[in-house]
Amino acid sequence: MHPLWILLFGVVIVIGGILVLRLHAFLALVLAALVVAALTPLAAVERFGIDKSAVPIHTQGMTRNQLVLKLDSKQARVGMQYLALRADDATGELKQAAVLQISSFTEFIDKEGETHELAIATSDQPVYSDDVIIHPLALRAAQSSAKQTIGERVATAFGNTCAQIGILIAMAAIIGKCLLDSGSANRIVRSALRLVGERGAPAAFVGSGFLLGIPVFFDTVFYLMIPLGKALRMRTGRNYLLYVLTIVAGATMAHSLVPPTPGPLFVAEELKVDMGLMILVGCVVGLFSSSVGYTFAKFVNSRTEVPLRESPDFTAQDMEELMNRGDAELPPLALAVLPILLPVVLIAGYTVVESSGIKLSEQQKLIAEALGNKNIALALAAAIAMVTLVWQKRTSLKELANSVQAALASGGVIILITSAGGAFGAMLQQTGVASLIRDLPQSSPAMIVTLAFLITMAIRTAQGSATVAMITSVGVLSGLVEGLPFHPVYLAMAIGCGSKPLAWMNDSGFWVICKMSGMTETEGLKFVTPMSLLMGLAGLCATLAGALWLPLR
Repeated sequence: MHPLWILLFGVVIVIGGILVLRLHAFLALVLAALVVAALTPLAAVERFGIDKSAVPIHTQGMTRNQLVLKLDSKQARVGMQYLALRADDATGELKQAAVLQISSFTEFIDKEGETHELAIATSDQPVYSDDVIIHPLALRAAQSSAKQTIGERVATAFGNTCAQIGILIAMAAIIGKCLLDSGSANRIVRSALRLVGERGAPAAFVGSGFLLGIPVFFDTVFYLMIPLGKALRMRTGRNYLLYVLTIVAGATMAHSLVPPTPGPLFVAEELKVDMGLMILVGCVVGLFSSSVGYTFAKFVNSRTEVPLRESPDFTAQDMEELMNRGDAELPPLALAVLPILLPVVLIAGYTVVESSGIKLSEQQKLIAEALGNKNIALALAAAIAMVTLVWQKRTSLKELANSVQAALASGGVIILITSAGGAFGAMLQQTGVASLIRDLPQSSPAMIVTLAFLITMAIRTAQGSATVAMITSVGVLSGLVEGLPFHPVYLAMAIGCGSKPLAWMNDSGFWVICKMSGMTETEGLKFVTPMSLLMGLAGLCATLAGALWLPLR
């Protein structure tokens, strides 16, 4: 079966399972992974494993019996043997054509003036630039993977994904729960409002929502902040629509662009994007998109008034109590923001140090590598968040255990969904569909970025979940990483921005916004839906600008 048909079957199962059969996203993704694995020919599975382990060829300096391979002395040694595989003219099957042996190493200076070490491999048989070069052990591993059962392949991919993101999501869930229970999230919002005053409240909502949206899921951020928006509307008597939309504008962009939120975390892992760089670029693109959303919110607010309606969750009395809660009951601002900023500083800081070429001693390097590791950075932040909860609330160890258990229960579901999505994406890659997309004009960054945006947007609009859309889309697009004319972080940004449009009836976040704010469905479609489209397009423009003018290659 053609890879595009298999891809279509898989996507239909995910979307149809969620929308029509009302399956949990985890079950829909696992079912899709099993079906895709069953439909994929074993030859395609083997070819995927070979292509994944193939050694890139440097075409300059090659002769009839000599290839220059993109290997250095850390990856290979003189005398090591590699195989040259060539497609059969009749069947297209890869067959061994020559045996290559590393004879020496040479240096190559690229256009930017950087020096690279390359390996020279010689053969007694003719070799060509379109041959597939692979180590014998890697070839055997690819052949073994094709012999695995469908269940083994899906389970292996599921486990690999869980190993990459499991600890991170669990730590992020603990941080988010402790921020809410300790009052740290409330302190951050209050401090922002106090800094800018009531006139600057909308901007404070955007900034606070974005900051809280990094470790806390969007729904939770909105639950936390909407009472503050309602209370301000009671105090000022106007601008309720502006308050609602600015809360959405900040929190929703961080949800799709900045790790350790599950969607961008998984995309960064799949595309092999450094976590620090993903955080830095995600913040830039996300804040630009949120600013556009803020501008849109001000525009519609100046022309439309949405009344404040009581909801079952928050009565007028509840709002009064929230605003009158004493600051003494909340932790200090520095302690409140520490669990959020610490991992960002550690992970992004290590990325900056590593890329800047700063000389460190061996001991300093070990410490920097340890603290800059994403798992350790998030674990430290989680520990600080738990200590803050115990100190502020005088919480007993039993109560703390209950909070952590609730956080892990919530995070566990996200880990299952994300890992199932990783298995589905891995099965899609084995079909060979990525090679079809890879044949697109690589000289056009605009086409690649726009394609990633549109694929993710189509999946998001169809089934509603931004996280599922990102997981599905990256499974299709990860094959584009090799040979990109720009850094893969821009592909990750395009996928994240594509997961924003369109927020409508099939999106749980859409219903949270409407029900909690008191907006009608018509008002939600009139204001929230176009804002999600506008912010997604703004993010696409920012991503295109970066890919074209600052490719980071």
